[in-house]
Amino acid sequence: MVARPEVLAIIPARGGSKGIPRKNIRDFAGFPLIAYSIAAAKQSESVTRVIVSTDDEEIAAVARELGAEVPFLRPDELARDETLDLPVFEHVLHWLAENESYSPDLVIQLRPTSPVRPVGLVDRAVSELLTHPEADSVRGIVPAGQNPHKMWRIGADGRMQSLLKVDGIAEPYNAPRQKLPPVFWQTGHIDVIRPATIHEKHSMSGDVILPVHIDPEYTVDIDNLRDWARYEWLVRESGLPMVSPGPQRRAWPDTVSLVVFDFDGVMTDDRVWVNQDGQEFVAAKRGDGMGISFLLAAGFKAVIISTETNPVVAARAKKLKLPYFHGVGDKASLLKTYLAENAISAEETIYVGNDVNDLPCFPVVACAVAVADAHPDVKSKADQVLAHKGGHGAVREVCDILLSRKKVK
Repeated sequence: MVARPEVLAIIPARGGSKGIPRKNIRDFAGFPLIAYSIAAAKQSESVTRVIVSTDDEEIAAVARELGAEVPFLRPDELARDETLDLPVFEHVLHWLAENESYSPDLVIQLRPTSPVRPVGLVDRAVSELLTHPEADSVRGIVPAGQNPHKMWRIGADGRMQSLLKVDGIAEPYNAPRQKLPPVFWQTGHIDVIRPATIHEKHSMSGDVILPVHIDPEYTVDIDNLRDWARYEWLVRESGLPMVSPGPQRRAWPDTVSLVVFDFDGVMTDDRVWVNQDGQEFVAAKRGDGMGISFLLAAGFKAVIISTETNPVVAARAKKLKLPYFHGVGDKASLLKTYLAENAISAEETIYVGNDVNDLPCFPVVACAVAVADAHPDVKSKADQVLAHKGGHGAVREVCDILLSRKKVK
């Protein structure tokens, strides 16, 4: 019987990121960013161990909660802006050898900033290196978005000089792309390296590097908040099959007949003001009311279902001209009854919530939506996570999305 190779996944995640502070544990489409790389390793059939290398106690705690090992904190001198990957990986391998007498057969690097990975990518990359003993490493690549044969240097004399030359093509920068050699860009999705390459060649790639081709639809590299928003959209809206830390997300239904809103924390910011007489007050955003009016005018139906007993729910619902139910203990049962009595398909219903008492309603509908500041359990189980917080534009965001999708059809 052939022994199963020992495959160690290492996820580097230092705490001092500058472009996006705390990015490795910042919420990305419902989960901490680092959760996507941990999930890619743990859902792989070939990875036998997952270690996060970090200098940060908070990142370490999140990583452990997500199922990764953090057996040590990375020394500060290996957690600087200019620190390369090689000394970080050498440190991990030396620490494991000295403290546990552990030596893997292969090492994988999964960068948190490339969270959108195809299902099966990790196993495919590992298999590629295992079946090619002559190779030092494999690396994920996609077709290059920009062709380097059409790039330039500017010389000291101010004249442009072609960056690359191509045998047999005098002026590659004037040639059609189809005549030029294909070029590829290395992504951060995955590298698989033999430990000997790191120990003996002091390299993260070695001399013989094989490609693992990745569909360019998965190209993600998060450097700033604009990238962050763009790629959260990719996760939520594209329907691209990918490794997810939670259940596979359902897309927005093609047809939406009913939108179910929770009240507190969705139509309000979940705070309450109480005066000396015990009267309670909440705050709502006027833009949300405008969005509801547009939604109803476009023919959508909506309803409020709330656990809250305070008559403020009824007052706000009447102002918005929405049917409502408040003081509801079992929201899911009421929702099922409401759909049946009004002959509305669950497959054409979405639910917008923020707290754990909304979770039983999620499987009842076609798509569960969480506001940006929803409870972590709600965000992790929602199909879609909004960019806006409850009481701060979340309702308007839902309305705008539905109206936009209706126009596109």
